[in-house]
Amino acid sequence: MYGDTAAGRKRVAQLREQGGDIRALAARLVAQAEAVPWRGKAADAMRERVKERASHLRAAAAHHETAADSLAQHLAEVDTLKEAIDQRAHKATGLVEDARTRASHSAGSDGASDEPDATDAALLAFDPPPAGHKDWLTITLPGL
Repeated sequence: MYGDTAAGRKRVAQLREQGGDIRALAARLVAQAEAVPWRGKAADAMRERVKERASHLRAAAAHHETAADSLAQHLAEVDTLKEAIDQRAHKATGLVEDARTRASHSAGSDGASDEPDATDAALLAFDPPPAGHKDWLTITLPGL
């Protein structure tokens, strides 16, 4: 099976939390700089420098959010593909089982059997990919 989306979702939450922590840190730094009782030209320059650095921190927090959004979108796509793989595997298994049932019923009591039609022959010869494998998305099988 591809992609542990539960682990990925935990990472999305971590990225969002880190982004929030960085934003809070930026706000705290600016507040602390503003609260310093120091006055004068150098103090104003320090406060301006802290505000500039805080804007860089906010940009980093925004990058965390962007990464979280991108990862969340990717995980949704992975879940969609995993569901499609499961559906195709389930349907293929049913088709093959039905073909086997028809083949077993076509065997006469004298031990002779009718040859399966082309569809059943293809189903009976089907060699499935491993469970959860992406090849389930591209296999061709009658009825699938």
